[in-house]
Amino acid sequence: MSVWLPTSPCTPEACAGHEGRTASVPHAVLRLTGAVALILLGILGAPPVRLLPAGPRHAVVRAWSAALVRAFGIRITVHGSPGRRGGRLLVANHISWLDIPLVAAVMPSRMLAKSDIRAWPVLGRLAGRAGTLFIERDRIRALPATVTTMTRALLAGDRVAVFPEGSTWCGRAQGTFRRAAFQSALDAKVPVQPVHLAYLRPDGSPAGAPAFVGDDPLTASLWRIARARGIRAEVTLLPRIPPGRHTDRRDLAAAAQRAVTDRACERTPRTALPGQTTGPSATDRDSAKRPAASVHHWVSSSPATASSLRTPS
Repeated sequence: MSVWLPTSPCTPEACAGHEGRTASVPHAVLRLTGAVALILLGILGAPPVRLLPAGPRHAVVRAWSAALVRAFGIRITVHGSPGRRGGRLLVANHISWLDIPLVAAVMPSRMLAKSDIRAWPVLGRLAGRAGTLFIERDRIRALPATVTTMTRALLAGDRVAVFPEGSTWCGRAQGTFRRAAFQSALDAKVPVQPVHLAYLRPDGSPAGAPAFVGDDPLTASLWRIARARGIRAEVTLLPRIPPGRHTDRRDLAAAAQRAVTDRACERTPRTALPGQTTGPSATDRDSAKRPAASVHHWVSSSPATASSLRTPS
């Protein structure tokens, strides 16, 4: 375990419980079956889809990703507009493995993921075929090369999505945005798109079931989400930070984090989690939570009017 990886105080016992209605066991099994079928379809269809022009390719990815999220019974609400095409760095708070298809359902992007995912059965192959950028998170010396790869992708006009907290949080609080990934946006001179993600219960409070934190096994997370009912995923595309506004990656990361945090505070008051103090975030410390618990290594502005999922590529 690397000592420079971030940590989170969230635990499955304290943060990932579901309150409210639950689906029957047969219904949950049906949801999981549908999700697995979609994943297999994605693996088979990824090679030809990658050959399509950007517009049609993004449309297919959005439709498939939205279908995967909805297969678990989760509705999607989108606020804001993606704006014009072109390279940009998407940065979002990190709650669950569901964040990946959720972001892709709105703005298809090349995700930055830990290299371990390559070895995952089924999902690893799908991630590779989807153009995922991988980082060896236990090797800090590999970071400059990863930033260079991200910069090239941005210069080529790709959207690159990262989760700068470096660890999953439950959604009731968030970690500090680590700044390394923001260097790629500075080098490529592209805008940064802050994105706020939330999973909500019918009353608008944060839903615990989607949270994938601590040492939560993936199988337990899948079953918990499949059993939960009444969850809505909300994606807020916040105003972009144009290139040149900040020349230092520390300032750029701080600006993006303020945007996302402000949106979170508008939605619900920030509450302390078990083991969390009111001082610096746990991610400021050079200690690590279980590396495999977060899907990604990393890796806001007033909300816009709600829109449908049909957004331009």
